[in-house]
Amino acid sequence: MASSKEYLEFVLEQLSGVEGIFHRAMMGEYVLYCQGKIFGGVYDDRFLVKPTPSARRMMPEAPMELPYQGTKEMLLVDRIEDRDFLTELIAAMLPELPGPKPRKQGCKKECERRNENPGGHEKGSD
Repeated sequence: MASSKEYLEFVLEQLSGVEGIFHRAMMGEYVLYCQGKIFGGVYDDRFLVKPTPSARRMMPEAPMELPYQGTKEMLLVDRIEDRDFLTELIAAMLPELPGPKPRKQGCKKECERRNENPGGHEKGSD
């Protein structure tokens, strides 16, 4: 089951206090980025984040769930209504996340052809 655009918009609104948040659609689901780093996503209308040490510490009772078949488990965020908590959660997770993977050499032209941002950042955020 694909995630609804309405739920994505709700999650993004809840995360509006965090700078540098953007998303990319992927097979009916949405991958969430902050400052170019993948930190979670919206899968089957669930907000899941990577199980970093900080996320585990801040959500010790959070269940681990599969975003979709064949992937690693992620933590289900159940305090989605608490914007302050979400801001703290993402800020704590960021230093523990790997940086963006280097793009392939030919990506810039392909991204320009598709009118995407080749740097992986929101347009106008540089």
